[in-house]
Amino acid sequence: QLQAFGGGLVQAGGSLRLSCVDSGRAFNTYDYGMAWFRQAPGKDREFVSAIRSNGDRTYYTDSVKGRFTISRDNAKNTVYLQMNSLKPEDTAVYYCAASQAILSAMSTESMYKYWGQGTEVTVSS
Repeated sequence: QLQAFGGGLVQAGGSLRLSCVDSGRAFNTYDYGMAWFRQAPGKDREFVSAIRSNGDRTYYTDSVKGRFTISRDNAKNTVYLQMNSLKPEDTAVYYCAASQAILSAMSTESMYKYWGQGTEVTVSS
């Protein structure tokens, strides 16, 4: 029941903000840590960023640190990924996901129970 949106085509150096909404209310979003993963063409899906259920701690893969910011608004059942200084290598389909794992385990794909359908981000050089 997670829906991700906000992707699009942007030039290198530009910005996008992705949103992920639990539209179906199949679970209590505020009980779950949330994350973004991405899958580039021809590559495996990889972890991007995660945030704890109460939003007090975040976790980023090294390649996006300082450029991406994850946040959440539990009142709106929504998680955001603000992406700045985008690079062509950020081109991928971005997926949101929900997990009850501890933060240190949240980079592991198998820890996630719920997944969104993905939104495509294309960064041109």
